[in-house]
Amino acid sequence: MCRSIKTLRPPVLPGEATEDDIHAAALQYVRKVSGFRAPAAHNREAFERAVEAVAAATAELMDGLEVRGQQPVRGTAG
Repeated sequence: MCRSIKTLRPPVLPGEATEDDIHAAALQYVRKVSGFRAPAAHNREAFERAVEAVAAATAELMDGLEVRGQQPVRGTAG
């Protein structure tokens, strides 16, 4: 879909995906689907809410992923 969004799970990204990594991926996604690199002032609030929602969903996904032969991705389990 958007080639600039990098994979955040190991082994592609060693260790833990940081909040900055997750936010950057969410921002790239929202930019791609909205067609705006930077929204106009009247769209900024909706744009920022979308970035936060996508970041939250991404963090939830990362927390729930299990990669065979490795510890939980973000280290929240166990």
